[in-house]
Amino acid sequence: MSRLYGDPIEVWTRDGEPTQFVWRDRLYLVRRILDHWVVAREWWKTSEGDPGERRFWRVEAGPGREAGSYELRYDTAGNGWLLLRAWD
Repeated sequence: MSRLYGDPIEVWTRDGEPTQFVWRDRLYLVRRILDHWVVAREWWKTSEGDPGERRFWRVEAGPGREAGSYELRYDTAGNGWLLLRAWD
């Protein structure tokens, strides 16, 4: 079962991929990238140089030993990250 959130998060990356993130004042270490995809839409563009992309990652991550699956989204226009979904 998954839950939708849409919470802003702080993310650290290496080579463009998330390696850790802070959600609700807890640090989550990304153990594995499960999936990655990009969605581009013309109406998402905010300027001529903006590709209008949303980049998504489904990751296995957790604080400490426990781990879960999380869907993260990076918005190229706003340069911000969201935690969109978490799976039990």
